[in-house]
Amino acid sequence: MKHVLSLSTLYPNPVSPRFGTFVARSLEALAKRGAQTGDWQVSVVNPVGLPPLSLGRYRDLAKLPDSAEEHGISVHRPRFTLIPKVGARRNASAIAKAALPVIKRIHQQNPIDLIDAQFFFPDGPAAAWIAKEMGLPVSIKARGSDITYWGGIDFAREQMLQAAERAAGLLAVSGSMVKEMTAIGMPREKISVHYTGLDRERFRPLDHTQLRSQLSAELGFAMPGNAPLLVCVGALIERKGQDIAIAALARIEGARLVLVGKGDDEVHLRQLARDLGVAERVHFAGSLDHDMLPLVLSAADVMVLPTANEGLANAWVEALACGTPVVTCNVGGAQEIITNPTAGRLVKRDPESVAAGIRAVLNDPPMRQAVAAMAERFSWQTNAIELAAYYDGLVAKA
Repeated sequence: MKHVLSLSTLYPNPVSPRFGTFVARSLEALAKRGAQTGDWQVSVVNPVGLPPLSLGRYRDLAKLPDSAEEHGISVHRPRFTLIPKVGARRNASAIAKAALPVIKRIHQQNPIDLIDAQFFFPDGPAAAWIAKEMGLPVSIKARGSDITYWGGIDFAREQMLQAAERAAGLLAVSGSMVKEMTAIGMPREKISVHYTGLDRERFRPLDHTQLRSQLSAELGFAMPGNAPLLVCVGALIERKGQDIAIAALARIEGARLVLVGKGDDEVHLRQLARDLGVAERVHFAGSLDHDMLPLVLSAADVMVLPTANEGLANAWVEALACGTPVVTCNVGGAQEIITNPTAGRLVKRDPESVAAGIRAVLNDPPMRQAVAAMAERFSWQTNAIELAAYYDGLVAKA
């Protein structure tokens, strides 16, 4: 079997089980395929950043085991020193120095054919340096804010461009992401599009009417069958636009809104809901596991995400697979997902436009099976097949 070592700061752990789940699902699908076909074996190095004084959630992160077997993958978690908010310039080098001894030890036990980075910054520069030290090819994937945000910061862009130059190949989560990468100077000839996957057994249309009463009881939030139900899935941060979703809710009489996710913006969002007089119509559900999320998405009439930028949001695909149309902004790969009115609406990023898009869907709701058909091309099995073929090509050229 060929062996890929994936370096990913974006990866779930027992302290933050919902963090980077899409990375884990992709690599788990590749590992499962490898176990069946004798193709690719996967190891993960998930560097954990800890400040000099580990308090709060960092205290729990510090207690994570150094290594563990998780869903068929060996996951290793070396620690590196993290200086929150001001230490980003040195994160890539700190990660590389912490991860290199671990990766060398793995390589001695089971030779590695390819180094892979699952996020462009800081993972990409770290992986590129490690690959150079070990004489191995490296692949780096771009997902969204790693390019749209960090690409606008001089030191990060310089590190990423150097890593892209060293890389044997680059991946982008959407065609739009390819354009963003080339716009900051990355070589187009190295970039391939690799779309996200989907657990098709979980994310599918479920009985709509019965779910409302079930979820009302489980979440402690009234969801009348005759009231429009909106759901917004994403971290509670300014970029995702939950404040715009709440302001849009105030313009839609009787509608309810469930916010799925956690983040630093929660206090502000709760106050905004109170200020707009809709606090009783907004439910903060926190992080939901993958068994509960399909129920909420299937129960909803619209998934609304007024995001400022994305590569390609998994929440878009998951909502469609559950038969729920999406109202979002024309950013990132949205045009590649919301291709017609059956899938939803692309709107401007302001409360009036978002409310108008929601009303358009509510006034002419598509058949849920037709909406679900818009996500048929996505699966983790397909994701793994495409990833294995891409890795094969890089190793063959090395």
